[in-house]
Amino acid sequence: MLDRLKIMEERYEELNRLLADPNVVCDIKKLTEYSKEQRNLEKPVLLFREQEKLKAAIPDLKEMKNSSDPEMAEMAASELEESEKRIDEISEEIKILLLPKDPNDDKNVIMEIRGAAGGDEANIFAGDLYRMYTRYAESKGWKVEVLDAMPSEMGGYSQIQFKVKGEMVYSLLKYESGAHRVQRVPITEAQGRIHTSTATVLVMPEVSDIEFELDMNDLRIDTFCSSGPGGQGVNTTYSAVRVTHIPTGMFVACQTYRSQHENKAAALELLKTRLYDQLMQAKEAEEGAQRQSLIGRGDRSEKIRTYNYPQNRVTDHRISFTINRLDAVIDGKLDLVIEPLVNEDQKRKLSQDQAIKL
Repeated sequence: MLDRLKIMEERYEELNRLLADPNVVCDIKKLTEYSKEQRNLEKPVLLFREQEKLKAAIPDLKEMKNSSDPEMAEMAASELEESEKRIDEISEEIKILLLPKDPNDDKNVIMEIRGAAGGDEANIFAGDLYRMYTRYAESKGWKVEVLDAMPSEMGGYSQIQFKVKGEMVYSLLKYESGAHRVQRVPITEAQGRIHTSTATVLVMPEVSDIEFELDMNDLRIDTFCSSGPGGQGVNTTYSAVRVTHIPTGMFVACQTYRSQHENKAAALELLKTRLYDQLMQAKEAEEGAQRQSLIGRGDRSEKIRTYNYPQNRVTDHRISFTINRLDAVIDGKLDLVIEPLVNEDQKRKLSQDQAIKL
């Protein structure tokens, strides 16, 4: 591990020099690539330097600990203990940082929530999930931008698609893909019976033009009248846009904005992200790789979490984790369930990594 860290430190310094090179600054592709690599190296390199500095001070602290001056000896003993503890802590942090990285972790995401089994109640629950994610995003300083939405008559959404922008968004939200189940008494239930409904969540990493470019010759673009909220323009102007990818038959529609131009841009972004995600899934399936993490990034059919309102309970079925704080979780304090997922994922990866070395 020491040799690997020294190589990383050398590369980090090399990247600092490259990023100051005028030829690199003028090349957007190289600048983006080198900046990303530098960010990925920065934390382990800085921790390694801190650890090396602490190790270098250990001999002097040991000598001072045996000083004839009681006050100096006591101070050195205390500092020595703290330094040795910090060295061990850094070793554990570095082990986690050196685990294989998901290349999408630092990306923004595009999310889609759909009401599934349960009719109106499923759509209302989809709205609750959207509100939960927006509040979570606010707590992280992230920005949420709705790309397309189909509001439900009874409340919530039959479908909503939105982008979440910020720092390391995918690294946390990637665990949210799958079927979310709710158990509660719906507002439409007259006899007070508990119903079970589901909504599905799909989380896709945002893709840049550098990584994947749509061939406009493969697209068919149709316009139609908006059918949702939008004021005087609804059903009178062809502002809504449907984009179809002819080779695959995949299509997306967007009618959120008043402007046809804005709807087209949003639809193209959604389609590009969907196509790229499909491409990555196919590649991983071909290579026999597990999707994204050892915890798994669920598809729509995989039940990942249950929200039980009568018992104020949230259960994540992937790691058999339960917490009786549903009110806090649904209010956006999602770290209560995401942090255990991240910790378990890291634990499993460390175990796997050690098994491979053995």
